[in-house]
This record gives sequence, structure tokens and C-alpha cells, in this order.
Amino acid sequence: MRRISLWMVAALILGGCGSGDSKDANQPKDANSVAEMPTTTTAPGLRADGLVREPAVAGLWYPDKVQDLARQITGLLSSTAAGVSGKVRAMIVPHAGIRFSGLTAAVAYKQLMGQDVRTVVILAPSHTATFPGASIPDVKAYRTPLGLTALSPKAAELAKVHPFKPAPKVTVRRPDWWTKASKVAPPAGQETPHTWEHSLEIQLPFLQWILGTFQLVPVVYGTVDEAAAAEVLDKQIDDETVIVASSDLSHHHPYDMARSLDAWCVKAVREMDIKSMRAQEACGKSPILTVMHLAKKHGWKPHILDYRNSGDLRGGRKDSVVGYMAAVFVEEGAVKSQPLSEADRTGLLKLARQTITNAVTKKPLPRVDPSKLSAKLLKPKACFVTLKLKADDTLRGCIGQTLPIKRLFIATMESAVNAALRDRRFKPVSAGELDEIAIEISVLTVPKPIYYNTPNDLLKALRPNVDGVILEVPVVKGNRRGTARSVYLPSVWKDIPEPVEFMNRLSVKAGLRPEMWRQPQASVRTFQVEEFGEPKE
Repeated sequence: MRRISLWMVAALILGGCGSGDSKDANQPKDANSVAEMPTTTTAPGLRADGLVREPAVAGLWYPDKVQDLARQITGLLSSTAAGVSGKVRAMIVPHAGIRFSGLTAAVAYKQLMGQDVRTVVILAPSHTATFPGASIPDVKAYRTPLGLTALSPKAAELAKVHPFKPAPKVTVRRPDWWTKASKVAPPAGQETPHTWEHSLEIQLPFLQWILGTFQLVPVVYGTVDEAAAAEVLDKQIDDETVIVASSDLSHHHPYDMARSLDAWCVKAVREMDIKSMRAQEACGKSPILTVMHLAKKHGWKPHILDYRNSGDLRGGRKDSVVGYMAAVFVEEGAVKSQPLSEADRTGLLKLARQTITNAVTKKPLPRVDPSKLSAKLLKPKACFVTLKLKADDTLRGCIGQTLPIKRLFIATMESAVNAALRDRRFKPVSAGELDEIAIEISVLTVPKPIYYNTPNDLLKALRPNVDGVILEVPVVKGNRRGTARSVYLPSVWKDIPEPVEFMNRLSVKAGLRPEMWRQPQASVRTFQVEEFGEPKE
């Protein structure tokens, strides 16, 4: 991968180990910061050298500019919550254009944040060709505006076993938009079920953004025996594999009728009713049934996360709608996050130090070659960077992020610069102070909501010295509504050990009265950290 120059996004911060800023601190304002990977302007379908499946619907079903696409994805992810516990093994995700079903898709994909995933199997229905079996293309990678995703070796192995097969050359029903995609297209007779298929491609930008580096097994379904497909697929999956069943629900019914039809489909998934699912209208019914067979075999539990249809969108027409569902199948039990290696910790601290030095002395930020970094540093992770004076351990700056939207090495660089120059409680760090400051990095788990009935229940649920806490309280100023937000890292418990005082101070930090955390409208999320710092001198 090419070397990249990183720009800073001041909006993606929470100051002072969390601030009381009522703005959405996870919504990026500077698109330059996300331009990590090259864009593409080549033709859709299979590239001439046969190695890459180029995007067919970029610029039509989702943005074709990396900055616009990244802004849209981060905005959607920031509007959703990661609410399930346990390891996500499979999911059902819609595949309409991102402006229609993107929010529902984001609800599903948000659940993958913080999980170790190396392989993603996408099972997608064909909308342009009729054929027997489940097809796998003979390519090395798929491309989107966010870059290339390599195929897993498992794809070729799977293609050898019925009902899976190499993608056949077929006569396709070219969609009515195909001439808008490019003036160049594969010649007649050279198209496969994958050439124009949007239902698989539309999933990739979310996966690339959330997982960073992973390997893909792309499957487009024709006519398939779902039980047989599940049996074969089961031999190729492992604990670091996630299966995505791409499907919308009912199509082109009036709003009320669609909701009624979709309620039966949602019920079939929730109750793992395979017989009922076979009678549904979902276009990705076969991928869903394959996942349900696997879930039944392994005891994965279904969770319905979101349902809506296109008529629920602002200005959406009600006479003819399409239904969207987000669901995940979970292997219950705690998800264990593997700690960073000593080499990764040392590398991040050196990167943070060099970044701060360059920023303070007004030099270009360090140039980073992602190909030389470990897989853990390339995964999206939230982090805080804390600066302390070596002489007496006094805080000199602390800013970070709470959601894993950026790759860890990028999040570290951004937090380092912001902690040094943009913590509103302190003057910017000067060049003369660089040798007097020690750097600490806290890598966060994905925040999880705490559900409680009374303030006392919340106090009992908090774990001093273990949990970091994010407090959010709705506020109204005049005619404007917003959210007051603040965060404390687990290390703050050392200074504020009593839970009541901890929450009172957190409320004040958000710009509120001390008791405002007790309001019924208040919400609390907790997270844990992996914390490490420069050696004490």
C-alpha cells in the first residue's frame, strides 16, 4: 500500500480525558483525514487483467469519492449504538443504496467494532442473472473507492465443492443504470453474476471502514439448496470469520402492507423458524436461510437490531416501499480482546512522540507506511493520549476518541496532536516543554450501554478502577436541542474513588449541575482500556 500523509481532524476529539462539549465529537469535519486509500475511476465489472473486480455502483448507490464516502459512513456509524454482547458470527444486512438503507446497515456493522475478524463471507442474491448454484468469481480482489480487499484462499477452496462453483459466464439482465456507470463494459458473453451485482458490493465500504484489513469470500447466489450450502460453508469458517447475508425484505408494496409482510419475516428470523422463512419475500431469502441453518447448528442467538422501510425516510414515498432489517447472530459469552504486543506499544509511543514533536515545531507530520504495521495497528480502535509532566505527574493534556472509527495508528496521531495543542484547559505545549512531558496511551474497548432503573442501580453497576464512563444528557437551550457529553478514563477513579462523587464531577464536566446524571433521560456507557506509557526516567 502506498505511503500516506496524515491530516488532523480536530472535531474527532473529546478533550481532557473527555469533555463536556455538547456537539457530536465523533462526526468528522475535515475529509482530508480519511483519504487513506486510492480512489478508482476504472470500468465496472472485471478488469482487463482479470485480477480485480472493479466497482459497478460507486457513484450511483454510494459515493465514489473517498472523502464523501468516509464522511457518510462515519456519520451513519456515529448515529448508532453497539448494543449486543458476545461474539457476532453472522448478520443480515440490507443492500439498497446507502442513502436508503445505510442507517440500518450501520446498526448491524457497528456490532463488529472491536471484534477480531479476519475473514468475511458475503452471501448475496443475484439480481441480474439466473443460474444454478452459488458462484465465486475468479479474481484476486474487489475494489471500492476505499481501496482493495483481497479474496481469501478459502474462496477458491469453497468454489470446488457443490453447490458452490466458479462464477459462470451468463447472459445478464443489465440494470437500467449500467450505462451511467461507465462507457466501458465487459463484452457480451463475458459477464458473470458478479459483474453488475450491487447486493454484494454495497456491503464492502462498511466492512473496509470498520475492519480495516480482512479477506473476502464473495458469493452470489443463484438457485441453491440452503442446507447443503450451510454444510459446506461450515467447513470453511473459523472463530475469526463473519458471515453476511445480504437482503432487503418486501418490495414495492404500500407502506402499511409492507410493514405487515415484513413483521412476519422479522418474526421468522427472531424465532429461527426456517419453514416460515421459506415463505417470505426477502430477495436474499436463500442467504438468510443458509445463515439460519448454521445458527441452528452452532446455537448462535439471533438479535433483531433495526427494522424500517424506505417510506420511513424523510420525504420517502408511501405507495411503494422496500423493507430493511438489521440482525446479528451471536455466540454468547465475552469477547476477549487480545492486548497489543510490546513492539506495537513501543511503536505507538514513538509515533505519538514524533507526531507531537513535529506538530509543536511546525514540521510536517510523520509519514507512515501502513504495509509495515501490524494488523492490530491497522484495525479501527478508539484511543486517548495523555500528557503528564515528568517532574510531578501533573496532567498537561488529554484528548481522545470514544468510537473506533479510525485505524489505531491514525487515532493515536490525531489524539497526540490534539492533546498537545487543542486541550482547552491548557496552553499549547511549547517546544521547550517536549523533554519535560511523558506520554501515555489508552486504547479503548467499544463502549457498551448500562441499562438501569434507578441511580442507585447505576452506582452499583459501575466498577471503580475498571470502567471508563461516558455520560450523555439531553439538553435544551432556547429552541435548540442537543446532548451534553463527558467522559472519564478508568484512571480518574484514583482521584475520585467514590461512585457518587465520580458521577457528580462527570456531570459538572459536561457543563451541567452535579445531580443531572440522575435524570431519567441520562444515558451511561462504560468501556475498559489497555493503558501503557513511556518509561519513567
